[in-house]
Amino acid sequence: MSVLEYSSGYYSTYSLTYLCKGLFSLSKKTNRPNIIFFFTDQQRWDTTGVHGNPLNLTPNFDRMARTGTHLVNTITPQPVCGPCRSIMQTGMYATENGSFRNGIDLDPQWSTLAEQFNDAGYETGYIGKWHLGDVSSFGGVDESQRGGYKYWLASNLLEFVSDAYDTRLYDNDQNEVRLPGYRVDAMTDAAIRYVDSVKDNPFFLFLSYLEPHHQNHLDSYPAPDGYEEQYRAKWTPPDLTALGGSAQMHLPGYYGMVRRLDEALGRLMDALKSLDILDNTVIVFTSDHGNHFKTRNAEYKRSCHDSSVHVPGAIQGPGFNGRGQVNQLVSLIDLPPTLLDVAGIDIPEQMQGHSILPIIKDNEADWQEEVFIQISESQVGRAIRTHRWKYCVVAEDADPWNDPSADTYKEAFLYDLSVDPYELHNLITYESHIEVAEELRARLLARIEQVEHKQPAILSPDEYVQFGQLSASPDFPYIYSKLNKLR
Repeated sequence: MSVLEYSSGYYSTYSLTYLCKGLFSLSKKTNRPNIIFFFTDQQRWDTTGVHGNPLNLTPNFDRMARTGTHLVNTITPQPVCGPCRSIMQTGMYATENGSFRNGIDLDPQWSTLAEQFNDAGYETGYIGKWHLGDVSSFGGVDESQRGGYKYWLASNLLEFVSDAYDTRLYDNDQNEVRLPGYRVDAMTDAAIRYVDSVKDNPFFLFLSYLEPHHQNHLDSYPAPDGYEEQYRAKWTPPDLTALGGSAQMHLPGYYGMVRRLDEALGRLMDALKSLDILDNTVIVFTSDHGNHFKTRNAEYKRSCHDSSVHVPGAIQGPGFNGRGQVNQLVSLIDLPPTLLDVAGIDIPEQMQGHSILPIIKDNEADWQEEVFIQISESQVGRAIRTHRWKYCVVAEDADPWNDPSADTYKEAFLYDLSVDPYELHNLITYESHIEVAEELRARLLARIEQVEHKQPAILSPDEYVQFGQLSASPDFPYIYSKLNKLR
């Protein structure tokens, strides 16, 4: 038996979609569901109660996950703001749509979610952080760079033009609109006003918060007044306890921001209920990437670790209520085709993800055994995450700002998530795990070829070490066969 228990079964993008058409796809002449995409920024998965956080930061998200569908293993394919957002709008990996790092405009040649929903007769709106326009403008975004959204109240680089209590967005005419209140509340108020204005028609709203991202010019996490104090010296995730970073300085404010976001989620659901459209509205909650608090590099993301790539994920609404936990690996790139599938809209061929509706209907449906991750800016990196393993390679000679990919990578990280879920013990140089690395290398190369149409080389570490009785073998007795020193 393979030490990875690898299943090679996989499917094409659309081969299982027909399984759920009867349950999810609604004729354009019937009562099509509204869709709200509630998108936070830089939120770790373990900020939520359903993932074990004991501080009750997310009672509304937790209720949504318990009564709707909880996507337990939601992984970003690109742990940095702009590239991930390009993926969410096009359904394409960042190297393929061209926006592989921050500061690259969204290429208008690609069809976007908004354009698909527009063509299907939906009202479409975007509120909040965009990060896909010309970087010469931090605020207003030219109409040609807005991805086709009809209603617009957003800033290109929201973190550069606003502060916690100074919210500045820009409307369809690129006029600055200053909104009162804490930034999360100001944007939520705007979202509720928009929903009220379009409630008589099917609508798709992409609501893109900045929180709990840091405030760049201060390198701080400004929670609402009185919130940070509630979370000082409270529970700290194991990786941050072990590695430190800026967690003790920043975690209390970060937690306060997460709590206010959850309150905003509750307010939005209350508004939908009062407008009598909650039962016909699909709400998707997730984040673009996580936050490792300067424990894996000199900033907060741009690494292969789960602290960077594992994000919260839950969906509620028609077709998703009462579906419980979905433990399969879901990439954010799978969500754009899912949104279209929910609305009965044909999925464009350019989209590289897979609608998750088959596994919502049938938990035993065939599904991917790993998710693929691209990393830019801090490194040119590639990784795959399975249920048990994390495997990452880095191009040591590549320019992480200018090179979208590389011809040669070197193995950098290997973690056994079954015993090391917070990735504190890198196994990549251990003789006991050479076989594991070889198999994961082959799987990663296959994904690179599938996505990027390239065949790079992956080099092994320069030298290996032994470590006690460490073994990856599933066979009993659990002793690495080449050990010569038992201890």
